[in-house]
Amino acid sequence: MARSIQKFNKLFNNLFDKRCISTRIRTITQQASSTAEDVDTHFGFKRVKQSEKPQKVYEVFEKVAIDYDKMNDVMSLGIHRLWKDYFMCSLSPTDNTKLLDVAGGTGDISFRFLNFLKTNNLKNCHVTVCDINPHMLEVGKVRSEKLNYDQNLISWKEGNAEELDFEDNSFNAYTISFGIRNCTHIHKVLAEAYRVLKPGGRFMCLEFSHLEYSYAQWLYDQYSFQVIPVLGQVLAGKWQPYQYLIESIRQFPTQENFKLMIEEAGFRQVSYENLTLGMVAIHTGFKL
Repeated sequence: MARSIQKFNKLFNNLFDKRCISTRIRTITQQASSTAEDVDTHFGFKRVKQSEKPQKVYEVFEKVAIDYDKMNDVMSLGIHRLWKDYFMCSLSPTDNTKLLDVAGGTGDISFRFLNFLKTNNLKNCHVTVCDINPHMLEVGKVRSEKLNYDQNLISWKEGNAEELDFEDNSFNAYTISFGIRNCTHIHKVLAEAYRVLKPGGRFMCLEFSHLEYSYAQWLYDQYSFQVIPVLGQVLAGKWQPYQYLIESIRQFPTQENFKLMIEEAGFRQVSYENLTLGMVAIHTGFKL
């Protein structure tokens, strides 16, 4: 028992030291970024070329695809399941709903959509799951078959949220859950969402956000930066992807700023709702 405790303490201290060094390097990098012409976007707290970020994000999700649900449980204390349930209830699909779920590879949102259809006996509905990472899509496909979902009601599409391969005015609803903060050009994602929605269509985004109270933010920061990477190492054998995902949350715009971005993309009746003191927020808007 004593040997196990010593091993865990050694692992924790090693990770802590690495992340402290990373923080010091990050500070130096940020100071130099203003003079480096080829450094112009963020990857977590790091600064990278815009052309490099998609591949780096791809590699993160390639590493965590199998453990993605476990990762969400760790990052949200298991509450993400309730958030997603509420998210689908807020969407409240009706007959003839054609949903595009972007960055939804493992199927968490699309499966809730299918469950909603069955519970409410909705007709002529379909969901298209679009994700840039084929590994995430494969996890979703396998899950959908194991859970015996009607494969005629769901389709899977590899694609980039910034350049969707769909016709204009194709869908009644567009959802993106815990994905938009990983995109290099958020304004392009929003523009594409607007383009593929039919007039009257609804955009909905569920994303980690900024807590409403400073004390709550402080507590969540301690958990995020000191505990989550360690749990990632212990439970999934890798801490770096978890560190990036926590950093990416801190880089995401505030609720008000993201609301402005959605409005600038052309959406109307834009609003957001904080959940769990603002740990996450549901953003919504309509193409009118």
